[in-house]
Amino acid sequence: MGKQSAFTRLAKRAAAFTGRGTCFALALLVVAVWAISGPLFAFSDTWQLVINTGTTIITFLMVFLIQNTQNRDTEAIQIKLDELIHVTARANNELLDLEELEEKELDRLRDHYEAMAQKAKQARTRRGHRDAR
Repeated sequence: MGKQSAFTRLAKRAAAFTGRGTCFALALLVVAVWAISGPLFAFSDTWQLVINTGTTIITFLMVFLIQNTQNRDTEAIQIKLDELIHVTARANNELLDLEELEEKELDRLRDHYEAMAQKAKQARTRRGHRDAR
């Protein structure tokens, strides 16, 4: 596999860290210290601004981190599914690029597969009734 970009390496490390209990405990500690320091700063506007600014910046950065991680995971899953479709003898290769289709076409395919599932369910029910006799 190719060499990862600096951003990908950073995003993976940051996602791994922020997903751990240690990071949550650290965030909880920061909030606790901020809350405890309230009386020291007379619950001033600046005191409130510190937590608001900090959480806004962290949230802003986390959105991009989460999106990057989700994009990579989705792409990897898609490639794995494409490979499974590709190697399955009776698979419909039309399904290999579903993520590129328009909403109407996706709806058409979903309806097709839902109808297949309904037929299979009905056949299973009929078999169950025959076996019960």
